[in-house]
Amino acid sequence: MIDAEDAPLKEARNRLELVRDLAEGFPGSLRTYSSGSLAHHTMNHPVTDGDGGLVLDRRCYPKLGPEGGGESPTDVAEKLCALLGPGVREEYPKARCGTSKRGPKISFGKPVNGQDPTVDMVVALTRRDGDGLWIPNLDKDRWEPSHPEGHVELFNAAPASLRQLRRVVIRLLKAWNKQFDTPGLSSFHLSVLAWEFVTSGMGVPVALRTVLDKAATRISRGTATQDPAGVSAPLKLMLGRDVVARRLRKAADAVTEAIDNDSDDQAVQAALHQMFWKYIDDPAGGGLAGAVGLLRPRTPVSTTALGLGGAASLIVPTRAYGGRSPQ
Repeated sequence: MIDAEDAPLKEARNRLELVRDLAEGFPGSLRTYSSGSLAHHTMNHPVTDGDGGLVLDRRCYPKLGPEGGGESPTDVAEKLCALLGPGVREEYPKARCGTSKRGPKISFGKPVNGQDPTVDMVVALTRRDGDGLWIPNLDKDRWEPSHPEGHVELFNAAPASLRQLRRVVIRLLKAWNKQFDTPGLSSFHLSVLAWEFVTSGMGVPVALRTVLDKAATRISRGTATQDPAGVSAPLKLMLGRDVVARRLRKAADAVTEAIDNDSDDQAVQAALHQMFWKYIDDPAGGGLAGAVGLLRPRTPVSTTALGLGGAASLIVPTRAYGGRSPQ
């Protein structure tokens, strides 16, 4: 149910590749890169965007950035947008280039299966001292250190089995988090937590429970999650600590209950409904978990695929993604 469809996913990759090719023609370009869910292989349905960046040679921009003359990123981001917009419109006539927090944001105006992924292109600057890059915060008109290329290497560098396990757990965490009217953690934060806490030899249920449990404990104690590349500031929560910790703990308890009652399909479904209330029906409810109607085709969710066997072989998914978000 959360699996990204092939056509929109391919389209997002093609759009990002197009924008990267155009960005390489920007004066002072060193290289471009792919980042985020596409590069980490953790995209869920619907496919919303493709993230990438243009790395500028600081020698071509001696006044730019905190290690140069202190010039802000606003002007260079606008100049890149002026280059990208006309180039993209040669293939996508309805495309528009605006800006987001980190740089140009291109919308294409050409949906594929109802999905019209955008492209975010970070304007990055090499650092004189230290690893990583300087990237813009256009909202605050300043530069901040980060290492998006390093994050891609970290998230994709594990042995194949561990890498795939982490990807599955990240996608489940992202689906859970986005059920709330206001998510409490960014997708990147969830990815870092899975990178930290999922280890070789775990099955999906244990790995999922481990991340939820350890994250709940960490956040309830007021301990910040650190950048795994050791470059940017500690990761911030999107809501208050108590709210985020409570959500994580409730989800961890739900997975624990499902694992502990593996031989009882009703108990497993009821437990997983507590975490995935927009995807899995409450077996005791006698109705749908959300509003009437189909958003996606109704497909049985195999708990075997989640690492659960026994009588709990099939979980009936909810028919819609509506419903009130529990806090």
